[in-house]
Amino acid sequence: MLRGVLLDVDGTLVDSNDEHAQAFVDALAAGGIDVPFDQVRRLIGKGSDKLLVETAGLEEESAEGQAAGERKKELFKQNYLPRLKAFPGVRELLERMRADGLRLVVASSAKGDELEQLLKTAGADGLIEDVASSSEVEHSKPDPDIIEAALEKIGLPADEVVMLGDTPYDVEAARKAGVGVIALRCGGWSDDDLSGAIAVYDDAADLLAHYDESPLGRR
Repeated sequence: MLRGVLLDVDGTLVDSNDEHAQAFVDALAAGGIDVPFDQVRRLIGKGSDKLLVETAGLEEESAEGQAAGERKKELFKQNYLPRLKAFPGVRELLERMRADGLRLVVASSAKGDELEQLLKTAGADGLIEDVASSSEVEHSKPDPDIIEAALEKIGLPADEVVMLGDTPYDVEAARKAGVGVIALRCGGWSDDDLSGAIAVYDDAADLLAHYDESPLGRR
């Protein structure tokens, strides 16, 4: 019996994946490291710790890694966060899930005030029960730590929960934690990339339009 939904935010509820990628490119360039946008973009959905290593060979805890991470955070906050928008149908989908008695907990790689603003942009005010973020766990997606933290907060077994996500890293992390994923294409990934998801839809509006026959409605 489905009783809860774990929610990714970036690329799932809010159209922000390209902006995150560009902020990383800008931040690395400011430190003298040139990395192609496409190389960064295909890693968006992983935590910044993994992304810094895979694109620039920087450990997050090194001085250079910390500097790059702070630059990215500030550039994203100043240049991109204020202009982001939610995908169509996000608020309505969240309201429908809540009306059906589903409990909603966020499982996101975003942190702190950035995540708070992203949830406001998504129109999630008053609809989210709790939040699990990468700041609370040792390993980011695609490791399962964030999903496991969200499961602990929602207080439900993995087989009574699904995750809503947009990247192959959401699918991998959730599957490692025993949670099925409803994937959305709006984050920029193909159906082949999202293989392993239990269902795939274009975006929140598409999922809402097919709600009754989706895994959310078949309960």
